[in-house]
Amino acid sequence: MKDKPYEATAQAAAVLEEVPWAETLTAYDNEHFAIYLKLVDACADNASEEEMAQSILGIDPRQEPTRALKAVRDHLKRTHWLITSGYKELFEG
Repeated sequence: MKDKPYEATAQAAAVLEEVPWAETLTAYDNEHFAIYLKLVDACADNASEEEMAQSILGIDPRQEPTRALKAVRDHLKRTHWLITSGYKELFEG
């Protein structure tokens, strides 16, 4: 079995179904930055949305399929924003 470094070992902060959205980095982003990085890694490994929900977000897609899918897609959307726009704030002095 291939090692999957994006798998969560423990959930440090509660994961919301809907990511709080803003055009700037939020407290939620700061608290969940590791999750965004794990999602990037999981996408690179072609992990399924169900696998990402279970192993990264800690949501069982068999028990909560709608919530799992919504949470993964919303976090992926925020991850995309962070990669394409939000990262600029990290480098501002």
